[in-house]
Amino acid sequence: MYKQHLFVLWVLISLFYMPAKAQLQDTRHNFSVGINGGVNLSKVSFTPNIKQGYQIGPSVGVTARYISEKYFKMICGIQAELNYSQRGWNEIIEDESGDTYHRTMNYIELPLLAHLAFGKDKGRGVRFVLNLGPQIGYLISEKETRSASWHPEMRPNGTTEQYGKMAENKFDYGIVGGGGLEVRTNIGHFILEGRYYFGLSDFYHSTKQDYFSRSAHSFIGGRLTYLFDIKK
Repeated sequence: MYKQHLFVLWVLISLFYMPAKAQLQDTRHNFSVGINGGVNLSKVSFTPNIKQGYQIGPSVGVTARYISEKYFKMICGIQAELNYSQRGWNEIIEDESGDTYHRTMNYIELPLLAHLAFGKDKGRGVRFVLNLGPQIGYLISEKETRSASWHPEMRPNGTTEQYGKMAENKFDYGIVGGGGLEVRTNIGHFILEGRYYFGLSDFYHSTKQDYFSRSAHSFIGGRLTYLFDIKK
């Protein structure tokens, strides 16, 4: 399974080097930097399954984007970010205990994204943007919050291994992609974007001797990014 995950990441990373070997249609050297902020609606894919609602948390960071060329009507480039991102899960406990539980997990993330855009080429206007690529992350802290009244023995599915069990693997990797609109103005570029992250790594050990065979993050994110040009 891990070899398959690493192969997928290798294929995505290799996409960034393909344009360098091809004949450029219209060369650009547009470099922009800025900030981003938004919110994550996160869950964790567990096997055995744990019923969950979304855990809501912030995401903030810095963004750098380099646009290198234009192929016909498609504007192409690469985008890198360094973000603080809050993830986790919020359990739906279906018993008569009245218990509540959620886990907050704070990560530093580094997405490396292929950037594609369609629409207004230069000057003010609107573009439709797509971003896709690999993302790595590192867990810097986590916290579990449970109700004062606590009766795990009443869980109907019997899954209680996660309680009090902190992450065993802090390194995280996966695939992230999204799209949105970019509004280009005289004072900079404003991008409203929706994203989805699919984790390929588990934060609990997942050998045959371990309880969970899968414990991987996923989240839907909404964010607003502001960029200003360093080089047009």
